[in-house]
Amino acid sequence: MNVRNCRKCGRLFNYIAGYQMCPACKEGLEAKFQEVKEYVRDHRGAGINEVAEVCDVEPAMIRQWLREERLELAEDSGIMLACDACGALIRSGKYCQACKNNLANGFNSILRGRTPVEEPLTKQRSKDARMRFLMDD
Repeated sequence: MNVRNCRKCGRLFNYIAGYQMCPACKEGLEAKFQEVKEYVRDHRGAGINEVAEVCDVEPAMIRQWLREERLELAEDSGIMLACDACGALIRSGKYCQACKNNLANGFNSILRGRTPVEEPLTKQRSKDARMRFLMDD
């Protein structure tokens, strides 16, 4: 049995997988997610900091939900995420659709025992390919 302390409240719980939180804190986090989801649905142009303030959630948690593809930014949103592989602008997740396809093709070719036809995926660096931080007021 794998017993751990909850990262949020400190209580002991039987850890299986996922977040290192007790079931009660996981339920509370899921309730906050539902609240954020409803607010984003009702206020399409809201920024991350606005949603975080109104729903009493950390902006980092909202970014995590965006990366996990549980939330998605609206098409007309001024806030975009960068693809982890190529830097293209995306609304949720870690990779753009082109990079997802390249990764899937690479995995499929490996599983079939062939070498990939395309070169491995690499990040293209330029002057503008630096890390950016969102600054919402």
